[in-house]
Amino acid sequence: MDWRHRAACRDEDPELFFPVTDMGPGARQAEKAKSICATCPVRERCLQFALDNGLNYGIFGGMTEQERADLVRRSAHAA
Repeated sequence: MDWRHRAACRDEDPELFFPVTDMGPGARQAEKAKSICATCPVRERCLQFALDNGLNYGIFGGMTEQERADLVRRSAHAA
């Protein structure tokens, strides 16, 4: 079975995971999405999928695009 079938977000509106801004209502939307990710049994797999595939928009694995970019930058710097 594909890991996405076990995702906590599978029955949620996909738009929730793509806030248009990181301020105001968008920030609240991102926090709601992240709270769903926090309960997800495949959160790490989702994050790795986003990193492996260069997904630059949306919340994956409980991280925004900026948080993923920071993670990649830190990882590259550490290596």
